[in-house]
Parts: sequence; C-alpha cells; structure tokens
Amino acid sequence: MSMAYEEYMRQLVQPMRDELVRAGFRELRTSEEVEQFMEQAEGTTFVFVNSVCGCAAGLARPAATQAVLRSEKKPDHLVTVFAGQDKEATAKMREYFVGYPPSSPSMALLKGKEVVHFIPREDIEFHSMEEVMENILAAFEKYCS
Repeated sequence: MSMAYEEYMRQLVQPMRDELVRAGFRELRTSEEVEQFMEQAEGTTFVFVNSVCGCAAGLARPAATQAVLRSEKKPDHLVTVFAGQDKEATAKMREYFVGYPPSSPSMALLKGKEVVHFIPREDIEFHSMEEVMENILAAFEKYCS
C-alpha cells in the first residue's frame, strides 16, 4: 500500500482511537503488547475490538464509553485493539476468545484469561445504543466487583 494511503487511514481512525482512550481504555497495538498484558492480567478485563464501521461509531463505542462512565461496578482493566488497523494485535487478542468467531466491532469481558461475556457484532448492529449499553452494564454487574 502507498504511504499516502496509510497516512490517510492513520488520520481517519485517530478520532476513533481517541474516543476510547479518553474513556480510560489502554490501546494494545502490537501482538507483543497484547501477549504481555494478557500474561499479567488479573481480575476482570473489558476488551473492545474497535472498527471503522458505522455500528462501531454510532453504537458500540458510545455504548462502551457510557457503560464505563455509568457503572458502579467496573472492570479492573479496559483495553482495546483495532481490527483492520492493528492486525497482529487483534489476531493475538482473538486467540484468547476461545469458542468465539472473529467479529468487529465486538466486546469481551474476561476474568483472568477466560471470556465470561462476549458481545459480537450481531448483538450490536440493529440494536439501540441503550440496548448495547445495558448488555455491557449487565455483564459488569454480574462479573465485576
């Protein structure tokens, strides 16, 4: 791919990255960062698999950020990988989603390294932002302290 295209894509997705970072998510951009994080992860981790699609922008990211802000029970860690942008990091994170096919956007709540709640694209697309947020909040309530 041309350098101009890659630079355009970096500029295009930066606000999408920033939205989650402002809400307290840590970006994991390489497979090494994912592996290092996951090897030390204790407690609960909310993973957001980011995407450039419309349902990520209009539903998933707002639902995730609002759930984090509104919930009394919160995960110990908030992390994000960006599908289609940080391909190796996303592939590495998906290795931990045993039994769940690749989906973007998607969200997973893990206890240690085990997925205890997964929200695939089909549970985001064609749902309201409030429905997606309630799905996240219910998982936080059930699994987070």
